[in-house]
Amino acid sequence: MSAKFVYFFGNGAAEGTAEMKNLLGGKGANLAEMTSIGLPVPPGFTITTEVCTEFYKNDRNYPSSLKDEVNANLAKVEQLLGKKFGDPDMPLLFSVRSGARASMPGMMDTVLNLGLNETTIQGIIKQSGDERFAYDAYRRFIQMYANVVMGMDGSLLEELLEQKKEEMNVHLDTELTAEDWKDLVGKYKAKIQETLDQEFPDDPQEQLWGAIGAVFGSWMNQRAITYRRLHNIPADWGTAVNVQAMVFGNMGDDCATGVAFTRDPSTGENYFYGEYLVNAQGEDVVAGIRTPQPINRAKHKDGDLPAMEDVLPECYQQLAKIRDILEKHYKDMQDIEFTIEKGKLFMLQTRNGKRTSRASIKIAVDMVKEGLIDEKTAVLRVSPDQLDQLLHPSLDPKAPRKVIAKGLPASPGAAAGSVVFSADEAEAAAKLGLKVILVRIETSPEDIHGMNAAQGILTARGGMTSHAAVVARGMGKCCVAGCGAIKVDYAANEFSVNGVTVKKGDTITLDGGTGEVILGQVPTVPPQLTGDFKTIMDWVDKYRRLGVRANADTPKDARTARDFGAEGIGLTRTEHMFFEADRIAAVREMILSEEVEGRKKALAKILPMQKGDFIGIFREMKGLPVTIRLLDPPLHEFLPQEDRDIEALSKTMGVSVEKLKHKVEYLHEFNPMLGHRGCRLGVTFPEIYDMQVQAIMEAACELNKNEGFSIVPEIMIPLVATLEELTSIKANAVQICNEVMERYNVKVKYMIGTMIELPRAALCADEIAREAEFFSFGTNDLTQTTFGLSRDDAGKFLPFYVEKGILQEDPFVSIDQSGVGQLVKIGCEKGRASRKKLKIGICGEHGGDPASVIFCHKAGLDYVSCSPFRVPIARLAAAHAALQEQLGADQSSRTV
Repeated sequence: MSAKFVYFFGNGAAEGTAEMKNLLGGKGANLAEMTSIGLPVPPGFTITTEVCTEFYKNDRNYPSSLKDEVNANLAKVEQLLGKKFGDPDMPLLFSVRSGARASMPGMMDTVLNLGLNETTIQGIIKQSGDERFAYDAYRRFIQMYANVVMGMDGSLLEELLEQKKEEMNVHLDTELTAEDWKDLVGKYKAKIQETLDQEFPDDPQEQLWGAIGAVFGSWMNQRAITYRRLHNIPADWGTAVNVQAMVFGNMGDDCATGVAFTRDPSTGENYFYGEYLVNAQGEDVVAGIRTPQPINRAKHKDGDLPAMEDVLPECYQQLAKIRDILEKHYKDMQDIEFTIEKGKLFMLQTRNGKRTSRASIKIAVDMVKEGLIDEKTAVLRVSPDQLDQLLHPSLDPKAPRKVIAKGLPASPGAAAGSVVFSADEAEAAAKLGLKVILVRIETSPEDIHGMNAAQGILTARGGMTSHAAVVARGMGKCCVAGCGAIKVDYAANEFSVNGVTVKKGDTITLDGGTGEVILGQVPTVPPQLTGDFKTIMDWVDKYRRLGVRANADTPKDARTARDFGAEGIGLTRTEHMFFEADRIAAVREMILSEEVEGRKKALAKILPMQKGDFIGIFREMKGLPVTIRLLDPPLHEFLPQEDRDIEALSKTMGVSVEKLKHKVEYLHEFNPMLGHRGCRLGVTFPEIYDMQVQAIMEAACELNKNEGFSIVPEIMIPLVATLEELTSIKANAVQICNEVMERYNVKVKYMIGTMIELPRAALCADEIAREAEFFSFGTNDLTQTTFGLSRDDAGKFLPFYVEKGILQEDPFVSIDQSGVGQLVKIGCEKGRASRKKLKIGICGEHGGDPASVIFCHKAGLDYVSCSPFRVPIARLAAAHAALQEQLGADQSSRTV
């Protein structure tokens, strides 16, 4: 741990740098960096993330040296500005803000205007010559501090403000006078005393340490915990605290505050994108309390909105130059916050801006063209998790739509669902599998769980840089913000607009690209992936080593997989074909047959259908490898379980109800996951696997002979635990393969391998590899058998394990690297010890999880296989793995 806990920045010099994000948090590191490169940054100091860690380790107590360090740095700020904290004549006021190493917009707490009391306010009035401004700042401070530090319900003071506006017959805060604010300050303090039974603190030092403690404390508030869980941010990272001299955007019409992005975070277009408010403080913009105005006319050429470039032209030109400086310096799109005090511009924050997947790709490709970054950096700039947004359908432009309102297109995409009006309702509905749209007057950080659960978000207030917009873009959620035409009535659970009333449970559709709110559900069309997407994916394929295949059971799935860039099929589940209506009767006939000949007769009916399935898939994959898993589930899954269904089957098949019930009861298993399934079926009923192998080889031989296809079928035997199981089944399969090739007079290369989905198979992989020509880790079942979990039942308790930190992630979503992952590594090492060129992949759902893909790269696998729509995600994650490995090697070589 560092012996230094506080880092100063100010007057063109800083003790920190942009590279110190882990220690100073993103905000603190970038405040230091902006100061060092000569930008106008109010001075201050950063208390490190290490203090946050110590704070929680030591029952919310600070390191003993912290107070002295804070006071020493506070004195530096005082000396620099010629003001003094708590001084009645020249008082210095501070903001106290959080700043983790990963951006968490709005999730932690902030206190502004700290240091005000009945004495120092007189100094502020004297300095500013504006009593109204001074008391406005004071009431803001009391309101914020009471909520953030003292834990008071913020709505109690907000109600007093609304009452005052009603009393004075005004609509905007800016219309209240100095006397109004002065009166409210007194009322606020009285309400705090009445509600909390304690006085509002007047001592600036008490205020400062209260705010520092509240910001560190907010690292563990529920919304921050939820955000970290959603974005995989470790809890032990902690937050820094930034204490910075206040500058004021609410001192008059030559003052303003704003938020901007150096490029459009929704589309990626290269223009200066942002919003500002005259005579306001920062929270007014991001909270959506007032609808802000555009900083320029780039997208508002014909509008009547007062753009900053017209209202404050000199400050806008300075800000535009800073935009260019920041992009060239950081070589990435920046999200900036600024304040203008009496015509002077100050920078309060810069960070790499959150952006949609479409914007992420466009910005990366454009910056390569502009010479700012290279192809490798561009690939690493696009998050694999984000790609999911692009790979799903959008609204059909030709479909009829009843547009009832239009707001700001705050986060693109399309979303449809039933309307709900609270975050809790959204979360509860999502747990039941329902799709909902969360409608709010404005969102707050407390709504994070509902925003995550909803398909889309609609707000009546707020701009393109409001909380709803920024968080929705980061989540990849469709969002329409600032839809001022809608009137939301929480009590009645409805909103109304232009004579239309939409109640809770009614369906609406949001178009995040246009801002349209549409009554009912609008049909969708498949995604169109061209242009910049193709460019970035070409770079991805250039730098990755790991192959990417798809799990596909039908020719349609295979076609989709190929369109998304799959290099073969890593898993075709033949049991899905058995459930088709035209063959389930024959499957059931086979199961009900007591003799081998009867089963063979039934299987002969299925054979041509299975062969047709394989021909369709082989044809779509055009010579790429196709791994086909032989029948895996237990036979009882193909039989009806309910009396009504058994009776219907009895009539159809001419078999007595009693016989059917007896067979169902006989095949019933107490734990089918560990029962008579997989290769165990192949051992006891070899004729099933014989038919499937015959169908595979006949399909391959026919396409080879008649259409000139070069096909290498990979026949996969599931759930092998012992070498002897594999040896027995493989011998039969080889015999069938030879007989088919002889009959067709064609030689087709084929492979026979196995799924490694049992711990024993992984531990004995050296033995099994003597017969297996390839391994495919079935990580779904390997996770079940390693943890002793049923995937179907674990959903009842695994979320609590993740919530309580017992497990960092659901092991069925992201591979358990220290347990299941070790078995994968052992299986790879032992398997290749016996068969040096053993082909190894995985085919569980983990094949589409970016973290699992990166693990597979490190473990030395040849390929991953995932659902078709996740193929581009896996390709990008594989490229990230290769480039991160290369970067690590480069850094190691530089330090030697």
